[in-house]
Amino acid sequence: MGMQSKRYRKEAATVSPGDLSVKDAVDKIKSFTSTKFDQTVDLVLHLGIDSKQAEQLVRGAISLPHGTGKKRTVIAFCEDGDAEEAKKAGAVEAGLDDLVKKVSDGWLDFDVAIASPRVMGKVGKLGRVLGPQGKMPSPKNGTVTQDVTKAVGEFTAGKVEFRNDAGGNVHVLVGKQSFESAKLIENIEAFVAHIIKSKPSGAKGTYVKKVSLSATMSPSVQVDV
Repeated sequence: MGMQSKRYRKEAATVSPGDLSVKDAVDKIKSFTSTKFDQTVDLVLHLGIDSKQAEQLVRGAISLPHGTGKKRTVIAFCEDGDAEEAKKAGAVEAGLDDLVKKVSDGWLDFDVAIASPRVMGKVGKLGRVLGPQGKMPSPKNGTVTQDVTKAVGEFTAGKVEFRNDAGGNVHVLVGKQSFESAKLIENIEAFVAHIIKSKPSGAKGTYVKKVSLSATMSPSVQVDV
């Protein structure tokens, strides 16, 4: 682990042990103002799941009440007749054969790939390219859908995907440090509620074990949800 800066250590010293209410956690994160840029605010939930069991994986996508403050670059795999509408909705690239070839050749300058179910036969061949990047379209997170245009609009506006890692943690961007406290609180509460609603039937014992909130260059605080 790299050496922590004097600023970081000073901020960390103000963090009390134990869990804070969502409001107090947000207020603490917003008090860390010694950086010169608008920090991203991240939420991490440690879940009581067995990540080795496929039926206990937690993944999906959600449109937070107040967005994330970050626009995402989206492409759309769709039949050529739908490409123009997808571009109008915000896709930087849309189409099928030419786009599949472009990605297959190594172009990955985008955040999210949306696909129509009708074209997945061709898009599926990109699994080796998009899978390791976490960009492969999937019905589970809403990126394979009949309404490509709507999905492009939602993800361009900040709809976020999530999936647990090997340790059972789910990470998500919930806004910017400059957001009003009330908006950050509503985003956090909406995401936590969504995760609780998404509890796998096979998960036993305590489901949400630990919740942490942090900003890009600042210490994390523990949250009582």
